Amino acid sequence: MLFAVDIGNTNITFGLYEGETLGPRWRIRTIHEKMPDEYGILVVQLFRHRGCQPEQVTGAVIASVVPPLTPIFQQVCRDYLGQEALVVGAGVKTGVRICYDNPHEVGADRIVDAAAVRALYGVPACVVDFGTATTFDAVSAEGDYLGGAIAPGIMIAAQALFERTAKLPRIELTRPPSAIGRNTVHSMQSGLLFGYVGLVEGMVARFKAELGPQTRVVATGGLAELVARETRVIDVVDPWLTLHGLRIIYELNR
Repeated sequence: MLFAVDIGNTNITFGLYEGETLGPRWRIRTIHEKMPDEYGILVVQLFRHRGCQPEQVTGAVIASVVPPLTPIFQQVCRDYLGQEALVVGAGVKTGVRICYDNPHEVGADRIVDAAAVRALYGVPACVVDFGTATTFDAVSAEGDYLGGAIAPGIMIAAQALFERTAKLPRIELTRPPSAIGRNTVHSMQSGLLFGYVGLVEGMVARFKAELGPQTRVVATGGLAELVARETRVIDVVDPWLTLHGLRIIYELNR
């Protein structure tokens, strides 16, 4: 089995692949202060809870946008799974040409997503990732990563409203009864959810104007399904897109 790990600023997602099939998968909070043994024990416990054993892992691949945690998970793979992990970065084959002014500025997860979309859903494509930031990534008809746009994530916006105002509460991000909120909580939910739907629709329209009207729009990230239910511009929702891309890149480098 292949152990695929996506280390993000808010969440760490990881899963086990049997061939091309994603089996058990998990999403946990990113905690910078945890030591390798703490993460290692957690990973092993989660494996065993789903009937998997560390000895079944035959390979490991990591994408990370949190540099301090990259060696932590490399050590987890060595000490608890007996594998030397492939870390997506310079010198790793991705199948994606990066057309960015400085390719080293592009987060590994964005390139991995581009590789996944190119292989699984077709290009040209716009990938919308609802993570800590809401990112929009453009993949050309030739499968090249062209660049994109970065906006604050929905949860960052919600947290800012709570922290920077005197009377606005912390809220659960769910669909309000209507766009016109009749109380503070519904008003905040409307502004956050429908406001970000408007952001997505506007950015997708601009990307399609540059990439072409046939552009596929693929959404990923923890809040992708919530937003996708409110708009018709998203063609595919794949919450585990980055893990799929990691598997594809691992195979390219075997």
